Order: sequence, then structure tokens, then C-alpha cells
Amino acid sequence: MSMITTSTWVRRGVAAQFPTKYEIDENEMNRISNLARMQLEEAQGDLSAAQEGKEDEAMDEDEEKKDAMEDDEKNGSEKKTDDDDLKEYDLDHYDSDEVDEDGEKITMFGNVKSLAYHQPNEEDPYLVMPPEEEEEEREELQILPTDNLVLAGKVEDEVAHLEVYVYEDEADNLYVHHDIMLPAIPLCVEWLDIPVGKAAEGRTSGNFVAVGTMESDIEIWDLDVVDCMYPNAILGQGGNDEEKKSKKKKKNKANDEYHVDSVLALAANRQHRNLLASASADRTVKLWDLTTGKCAKSYTHHTDKVCSLDWHPTESTVLLSGSYDRTIVAADMRSPDSKARWSVDADVEAVRWDIHDPNFFYVTTDAGMVYRFDVRNVPASPQESKPVWSLQAHDSSVSSFDINPAIPGFIVTGSTDKQVKLWNIADNKPSMVVSRKPEVGKIFSTTFAPDTDVSFRLAMAGSKGVVQVWDTSTNGAVRRAFVSRMPSLAGDVQERTVGVAPDQNDSDDDGDEGEAGGADAVPGADGWESMDED
Repeated sequence: MSMITTSTWVRRGVAAQFPTKYEIDENEMNRISNLARMQLEEAQGDLSAAQEGKEDEAMDEDEEKKDAMEDDEKNGSEKKTDDDDLKEYDLDHYDSDEVDEDGEKITMFGNVKSLAYHQPNEEDPYLVMPPEEEEEEREELQILPTDNLVLAGKVEDEVAHLEVYVYEDEADNLYVHHDIMLPAIPLCVEWLDIPVGKAAEGRTSGNFVAVGTMESDIEIWDLDVVDCMYPNAILGQGGNDEEKKSKKKKKNKANDEYHVDSVLALAANRQHRNLLASASADRTVKLWDLTTGKCAKSYTHHTDKVCSLDWHPTESTVLLSGSYDRTIVAADMRSPDSKARWSVDADVEAVRWDIHDPNFFYVTTDAGMVYRFDVRNVPASPQESKPVWSLQAHDSSVSSFDINPAIPGFIVTGSTDKQVKLWNIADNKPSMVVSRKPEVGKIFSTTFAPDTDVSFRLAMAGSKGVVQVWDTSTNGAVRRAFVSRMPSLAGDVQERTVGVAPDQNDSDDDGDEGEAGGADAVPGADGWESMDED
């Protein structure tokens, strides 16, 4: 059983054309050793705390000694017999080295003189890949400037990892380039363009990803390095040496230094590239300085789990947050006490600023609703919140939401009812353009590609553990709905999606396998074509 819980795009041209293979030098070995040591110390500390917390069991030492003496007397005669039997094996000298005829020690590898050895800087021919094979492997790892990356957090057979897909638009190809092992179920991913960690020193730009999981730490990985063993940096308790050394810390109490529960949302500030916001089940929002790896500020705007974040597109210090307390807060991180709050009728699932008109923002909820609010209309109390419009988009939770970066008024919703719906909200009159039920299971992620020329490409993922990319510009209903805003959509073309076929053994909890979308499309929509790639 597999499942994709979160995904995001990486725009074209930022990935290294030839990603490097992970190599361990002395500095990297020291870094890994320190990380491993800290993890061991934490495990030992947890064990000690657990042992200290246990109630002391009542034991009668005198009775125990008496039992031991009786056992010794009983086994005394047997022990003498055993000693006589074992004498012939000379176990006292079992680990002594034997010698050969020349007096040289014989080890498990034979005579050490027979082993090949190399000068300090000399390459071992058995470990060095032939040039032609090395070049072939290099070409297999190549990422072209016209390729996008799609990052997908996946759980498969209780193993968590991040899959890095390459999407070749013109070739209709989507495949896993490499993956990254994660410590727990991934809940959110955010692409970063700033180098993070000591291994990235000296660089001014990069291709990194921050990952939030069921654990409280945030891991940051370099996407241009394949087969890496440890993250470049860890934000939180796991990356804080001082906290690691302190065994008296209260792990379950929220604080200003690090999260103490699952990380549910991440948001990178694109104007202030060193800032990363995180939201957690510990009810706090934290602001991280990526240059130091430390928490710069911590905010307690909500009374329940904080599940979604989004930075304002133009007011770069204003952060939008949504929570299970059914409220949405817009606050300037420079003066967090000055904030505006709105409320909805169910748990918040996602919040997003309208990138085409930042005076507005969207909220989706667990009850299947989508709301559009005007940030200029701040209610006297959250209970008096009045949206510009509200929409019953799905019958169950609207678990994912996105705004097309090229076409104003073009949005997508995804739901645990396994449907993806495209909407036209021009003139504040939302209308459904098309509904699909792609073969990805319950929908957990729907995101438009960030590049203008491929902005109609929609990545969809969910409970079946596969990613599909739907070129929505090839759908007839979409073309007709938005042709007035993009004349190039005139006419009809063959509809296409690119993806990997789900495992036939994977099924959702309710047993509904879902259809290929055609039966659920609105009248006039084109058929659904799924293209499987090896």
C-alpha cells in the first residue's frame, strides 16, 4: 500500500544539468558522525527518561539471593562435567592467531602479504567505474533546462521517502529521477532557491527542498545531489546541539525555539529568501532564518493545529495562516500583535492569497467549502466574517487547492471524494468548468506548474501513491472557458495526461477504484486519455 501526501513543482532551469553523486570526504564524514552521535544521544536520553519514569518494582533481594545459591548448588556437579568436555577445544585460546610455515600470522583473509594495496592517492581499479560506464550513468542523471521537477512525499509499505520526478513536457514523459529517504510520513514540502547548510557554503543560489513530517524537525535536502545519506540541515531540536545535550528539556511543551509536534505546512518567503515559515500541530507558527538554521520568531495566533500558510505576494512580511480552530489570521511578522482574523464553519484545510489580486484570499475547509475573502473587510469579530462568495465545491474535504499562475480566475480543487474540479471564478461568479476522477485515489495534492508556458500542466497525486500530470489546456471545456483570456486556446486538440499507472493491488479504504474521469466530466468535455510510462 502506498500513498502520496504532498507534492510541489520546481520551475525549469534551476536544477543542475548533471546532478552529482553523493561522495563522502573527511568533512562529510565528520558531519555524519556528529548527526549520528546526536541521534544516539537522543535515543539514550529517551531510554533513560523512560526507565526513570517507570515505577520501581518491589523485589525481595534476600529471596533472590537464596534462589541463586540453590541454583549454584544444583548446577555445580553439572558444571564440572561440562568443563571436562570443553577442555579439548581449548576455548581459552580460541581467538589466538595461527602462524604459517614462515612464522607469519594467518588471518581470516589469509596471509596479509597476499593482499593488493595502493598508495594513499592511488585509485583502486576494482572501485573505479570505467569511463564509458561513468559517462552513461552521467547521461542517465541528466536534467535538461526544458524539464520540470515534481517533488512528491510518499509512504510505501511504511517506508517514507521523497520522490524526485522529471517531467518532460514535449516527450510526454514522467519518471522518478531519484528519491530521498525520510524519517517519518511527509506532510508538506517547499522548494527553496537558497543554499542551506555547511555543504552549500560559497553558493548564492541552489535547488533545495524543505520537508515537514510527522516528526517535529524540518529537514532540508540538496536536490542536485543523488543518493545523499543525511540532510544538509535540520531545523528544530534535531539541529540544535545545545538542546541535544540537555536531557531536562520538556519535549511536549511548545516553546520559542523549535516545534514539538508534526510540521503541517511550510512557506518560503520569495522576497526575503532566507526566511522560511512553518506551521505545526503544536499550534505555533515559526519563522526560521535559513542562514543560521535558528528559529527567529515564534507565534501563537491559533488555539488548535495550524495546517496552512501563505506569504502575501507583494507585502512580503504579511503571512496568512489557517487552523483547525476554524480561523484564518493575516499578520505582519514585524508586528504580530497587529493582526486580522476571520472564521469559517469547519476546520481549515488550505489558505491562499490570490496572486492576481492580493486584496483577496481563498480558504478551503473540511466540509467541502471554498471561500473568497476581501482582506480589506476585517470583521469586528471573527464570527461576523462575510466572504465575497462561498462555494460548496465538494461533498467531502477540499484537501488541495491551487490558482493558475497565468490565467486569472482559473482555480483547481481536489478532494478526498477522489475528484479534481476546475473552476472559472471570473466576475466573482464561480462556475465549474470540468470535473475529473483521475486514477490517483483520494486527492491530496493538486498543483499547477510554475512556468508560464506550461502553466496549464496540473500535477495530481493521492492515496494510490502515483503522480499524474494533466495538460488541462487540451481539455475542450477548459479551452472554451478561457479562450477569451488566451486566444491560443482556440480550436480542439487531443486531451492528454502523463503519469505512472497505479498498482492494481492498491485500493482505497472504501473499495471504490474510481473511473478514468470521463464519466464524471460535464457535458462537452473531451475524453480522458492516460499514458503509462515505464
